[in-house]
Amino acid sequence: MKYLPQSIAGLAFLGLFQGCEKKADLSSPNVVLIFMDDMGYGDLTCFGAPSGYRTPNIDRLAAGGLRFTQFYSAQAVSTASRAGLMTGCYPNRIGLVGAINHTAKHGINQNEMTMAELLKQKGYATGMVGKWHLGHHKQFLPLQNGFDDFLGLPYSNDMWPVRYEGYGYDPESAPVRPGDNPPLPLIDCNDTIRYLKTLTDQDQLTTLYTERAISFIKKNQKAPFFLYFAHSMVHTPLAVSKKFQGKSKQGRFGDVMMEVDWSVGEIMKTLDDLRLTSNTLVIFTSDNGPWLNFGAHAGNAGGLREGKGVSFEGGQKVPCIMRWPAVIPAGTVTGQLASTIDIFPTLASITGTSMPVHIIDGVDISPILRGDFECAPRVNFYYYYNSNSLEGVRIGTWKLVLPHTYRSYVGVLPRDDGKPGPYAKDSCGELLFDLRRDPGEQYDVKEMYPDILLKLHKLADEARLDLGDDLTGAPGANRRPPGKLVGTN
Repeated sequence: MKYLPQSIAGLAFLGLFQGCEKKADLSSPNVVLIFMDDMGYGDLTCFGAPSGYRTPNIDRLAAGGLRFTQFYSAQAVSTASRAGLMTGCYPNRIGLVGAINHTAKHGINQNEMTMAELLKQKGYATGMVGKWHLGHHKQFLPLQNGFDDFLGLPYSNDMWPVRYEGYGYDPESAPVRPGDNPPLPLIDCNDTIRYLKTLTDQDQLTTLYTERAISFIKKNQKAPFFLYFAHSMVHTPLAVSKKFQGKSKQGRFGDVMMEVDWSVGEIMKTLDDLRLTSNTLVIFTSDNGPWLNFGAHAGNAGGLREGKGVSFEGGQKVPCIMRWPAVIPAGTVTGQLASTIDIFPTLASITGTSMPVHIIDGVDISPILRGDFECAPRVNFYYYYNSNSLEGVRIGTWKLVLPHTYRSYVGVLPRDDGKPGPYAKDSCGELLFDLRRDPGEQYDVKEMYPDILLKLHKLADEARLDLGDDLTGAPGANRRPPGKLVGTN
């Protein structure tokens, strides 16, 4: 598909240049949100991935749209990150932190408005494939939270009976021990249709998700639709179908990236074939940075400090691409600060739907999508981790790291056989970084910029009043509880 010059890319009559595409209703674009798992800032070729595999379909997506170079997940871990994405809130505001598993008796609160519920106000068909991770009991699953259709896993693909230290890639030989996870359920709508017991079972996930996603698009092509495609990959254990096994020069990780790229290409081809491309907003991003202690089975943080589970840049800075040919100028790049929590209010602004009455933390970044690269809708950002620990605050390009202890990948060797290497444990005092000149967070400049330090301390104090801080004991005034399993206290 050919893309038009920037000067006319935003015109509503773009469809006239693309065969039989109908005139675009720019207030009701289709939305495809593709959310990767544990994919780092350096894992796409259009973001500088090393040789050994390529991501041509994702690169084409970027060439036809907008790349964000300062884009952040809500938090550097799975449940929290997805909670922020779906609600537009810092995850600790709504009580969803960490990565919950089969023992959890909580999940997303029914009083929170999800992105699916937001768009259903305007008659959108809503479907999801992939990893949910906002509660595995029925009341917390997608169909009870705004989605019309769902096929996927309730949590991460490593939350199954196989323990990392005992299996590598031979799950069936690992003994099941007391306290192990139950079998991994594949859920269709609200019902478990089978259990994934081996890595061979998991090898089919990306294909199954892609086929269901395409089916959803075809079924709902005549009405606006929202498809949330949350890949289980590239979270370990890495699973890849036979059609991509051994295809890359970067081992199993490269094979998986090639299959994910294939999946994106299949979605794009479907939109092209159905003549839906011009008025479909495709968003591609990741839930957090790479799980670095898995070595060759992990992604690449692109030279940023640390990775998943850490509030330094490698844990939360992720690639993001948005393409909407009827509106977004093709082949553009922005360095404005943005986050996954901003997608919710942006979609509300685009579609004219009503926001929830409670506080959300996201901001409308639609002016950036329309080509205003000088505007700065998001001025600051909070870096939280653990249950409610404020570990950093940011204004513009300035980031204040607050004293805290954290797990680290520095000074310990990863593993390359599908098993994790150890974590180190580290701590830091107060640090000030200018991310414009020091994206790797190596040079503490707090002594040079006392005025900047003062502003950031004020921002940290505001965050503690609002959301609290376990590190200082501040309770916060505006936090909301997660949903509790019916019948529990």
